[in-house]
Amino acid sequence: MSTVDSFSSKAQITVGDRRVELYRLDAVTKAGVGDVATLPYSLRILLENLLRFEDGKTVTKADIEAVATWNPRERVEHEVQLRPARVLMQDFTGVPAVCDLAAMRDAFVKLGQPATSINPLRPADLVIDHSVQVDVYGSPVAFGKNVDLEYSRNQERYLFLRWGQQAFRDMKVVPPGTGICHQVNCEYLAKVVWTEDKKGHDGVIVAYPDSLVGTDSHTTMVNGLGVMGWGVGGIEAEAVMLDQPMAMLIPEVVGFELTGKLPEGATATDLVLTVTEMLRKKGVVGKFVEFYGPGISALALTDRATIANMAPEYGATMGFFPVDDETLTYLRLTGRSPEQVELVERYCKENLLWRDDAAKLRFSDTLHLDLGGVVPSIAGPKRPQDRVQLSQSRRSWRRALGGLLGDKAGADTAAIDAWTSPGSDAAPGKLGTKRTVTTDRGTFELAHGSVVIAAITSCTNTSNPAVMLAAGLLAKNALAKGLSVKPWVKTSLAPGSQVVTDYLAAAGVNTALDALGFHLVGYGCTTCIGNSGPVHDDIAAAIKDGDLVVTSVLSGNRNFEGRVNPVVRANYLASPPLVVAYALAGTMNIDFEVEPLGTDGQGAPVFLRDIWPSSTEVGVTMAASVRREQFVERYSRVLEGDAGWRALSVPEGDTFAWDDSSTYIRKPSFFDNLGPTPAPLVDIKGARPLAILGDSVTTDHISPAGNIAKNSPAARYLDAHGVKPADYNQYGARRGNHEVMVRGTFANIRLKNLMLGGVEGGFTKYFAADGSSEQLAIYDAAMKYEADGVPLVVLAGEEYGTGSSRDWAAKGTFLLGVRAVIAKSFERIHRSNLIGMGVVPLEFEKGQDAQSLGLTGDERFDIEGIAAGLAPKKKLTVRAGGKTFTVIARVDTPQEVEYVVHGGILQYVLRQRAAAH
Repeated sequence: MSTVDSFSSKAQITVGDRRVELYRLDAVTKAGVGDVATLPYSLRILLENLLRFEDGKTVTKADIEAVATWNPRERVEHEVQLRPARVLMQDFTGVPAVCDLAAMRDAFVKLGQPATSINPLRPADLVIDHSVQVDVYGSPVAFGKNVDLEYSRNQERYLFLRWGQQAFRDMKVVPPGTGICHQVNCEYLAKVVWTEDKKGHDGVIVAYPDSLVGTDSHTTMVNGLGVMGWGVGGIEAEAVMLDQPMAMLIPEVVGFELTGKLPEGATATDLVLTVTEMLRKKGVVGKFVEFYGPGISALALTDRATIANMAPEYGATMGFFPVDDETLTYLRLTGRSPEQVELVERYCKENLLWRDDAAKLRFSDTLHLDLGGVVPSIAGPKRPQDRVQLSQSRRSWRRALGGLLGDKAGADTAAIDAWTSPGSDAAPGKLGTKRTVTTDRGTFELAHGSVVIAAITSCTNTSNPAVMLAAGLLAKNALAKGLSVKPWVKTSLAPGSQVVTDYLAAAGVNTALDALGFHLVGYGCTTCIGNSGPVHDDIAAAIKDGDLVVTSVLSGNRNFEGRVNPVVRANYLASPPLVVAYALAGTMNIDFEVEPLGTDGQGAPVFLRDIWPSSTEVGVTMAASVRREQFVERYSRVLEGDAGWRALSVPEGDTFAWDDSSTYIRKPSFFDNLGPTPAPLVDIKGARPLAILGDSVTTDHISPAGNIAKNSPAARYLDAHGVKPADYNQYGARRGNHEVMVRGTFANIRLKNLMLGGVEGGFTKYFAADGSSEQLAIYDAAMKYEADGVPLVVLAGEEYGTGSSRDWAAKGTFLLGVRAVIAKSFERIHRSNLIGMGVVPLEFEKGQDAQSLGLTGDERFDIEGIAAGLAPKKKLTVRAGGKTFTVIARVDTPQEVEYVVHGGILQYVLRQRAAAH
């Protein structure tokens, strides 16, 4: 807490029978500095954090003044140090984080310090939600069998996490089969106002706004509750856990005004896809987005959380909603104590954090949306921001198919354009290709656009009772009309918390979902993160044989190519009721307005409008079926876990007993040979490009994710360690083994390395010392370069590293020997992660890229100016193949420079803590 308090902001109020200490925001205005009442609410929370931690060193009076006097018309280049209250992790990113902490204990011991000095110093919650896979579906036993498979595949990881929970103070683990971390965060972990006992002060607690960082980019979901938080890489989260302040530039804040209310037939999913499209077009990467206006009052808290969840998809650091009466209503519904609700209301009203529509807030820029103009929509086939009005979905699909097939379409542009016109049904060329398939569900034809996966999944929508119950009601109406899901569709229901199944049952719609094949398959992210499991072998074979572009429809937030399933090339985001509708239709090649889903018992056509539930029906069902008692009951035993979790035999000891034969958990190599001081920085000489990549390369393209392909470098490693292909599991489950993960880095089947022309997959051109070259897997080439003593660089286009906050996208890059990445622009989280691993992110000068400079990948690269000393955004000189150009070091703050100097953020933390001892 503050040791300076330049603005005399420390004060006390009474809440119920408690004395509460707080740091008053209006004290700054009273001191004649700025006008807090016109500051965006998100910046007010940042300001309070600085007031509370002012110490004259990491937080100064000038820092506080810089935020209080923030000028939205000017780009602010002032760095401040934020200290979040807590950290949230999911298991994919949490396992390597715990691995790093365990390895840090080992390194600390080698530096002559006690192992137990390495602990989370900020509360950390880890929710196991990323490991369940949809192997079994369409059956009442799907949930139980998928959980059994999850335990059998992940026992080593789970034992390791149990050890971590026991060994490290202030770390809780929410067991598998409980829910998705973001939904559990909103429904249980988040407090909105956090409290801390003041030692030595009788009966006084310190109250302050809840804040966090999470190792998943969708941490922003909690912004819907007025909680400040966003996704970071695991390495940055570990630093926060170790009580390191998080350096950040004071952000721009874009105001997004909402007016009106959603029309009949439109859902929160349709709204968020509209918002995502608008904000991507606006350009808000690295900025806060704050929602304001009277339209907020027309949105339930869960609708706000849906919008906040997808901040990574529209590129913002946050998508923030201030606290108001709806926040309190949600806190009561989800089982928070009356005392906590009273504290939230009293604190926020007392400290200028209660939403006031009359406030004239200052924003860097603004947008406006009349909610009444939102229409049913989907997004795809590759990006969340590519919204398609449902009324135009068939036409959009046909255009997309022509683009996806390209030269293989067998039809010219004019023919494809004619096919996209209304009333045209005869597909030209190979766009009409079909294959007959026979499975245990019958004989049927697959075609381009066949929906082979329909998944109600991910935190974005399964947190929202309105859309979940709408899906159940639509299923009920469909059954009443005699409709059924097509036999080639793999259906699944993966709620974000156990409460969802409670209210679906209370509403009596769970049986209808089951009857259509949407049985519970697990409580986790499943299809949205690539854990869709395999499609039927015969279906997969037919897709490959016919080179069919089949589709998935999911209620998730990510639909990047290669993410959902290896055989599915086109993926669409949709609301849960639309997921059910597409499962009934079985194809994307449908116009719901004029084409029926099927026929009823009398042979009459049944259209989507005939079974779509009204907003009144959904509202009445919600009121009757969603109850506070459901949340209280479920979360009263959230940490207990099932019998399988409780039966795990937990290892003991302050340091972990690493097993070198393990293919799941290995001691990370990042701290090997760590000395008490860092080696001097040097320029990069004679580097070879490992890859030249285009625009919008995602962390899915870079980081290992999904299934481990046979004959891949990772598979060869597992084979050598006696692992059978059936037991490969997936990359996410093996994130605790750096040997597997580095072999899967840049191994995405859809990665396009421009050094190789049209070749897809994780390949590159390797140049031997004698000048000869050959095509190799990226890992194999990197290892040859390492043996040759050749450093590596990666060249890329715009928005490099978009998508999930996968720390392995940076860790794998580092372990491959990449010293620098030169891109046109970087997504915020991945840039930070690269720095956290000591890899230097460099940005081309405006208007330049690899293509404009004529770089082909045959060159050797020298990058000069690093050895002379890095500084924020310093310009460096690059010499490559006779060409010379300058790049900007996207090391944006002095603190980030320190991380690069030390070879990474965790190395910096270790040396700092060792020095403090």
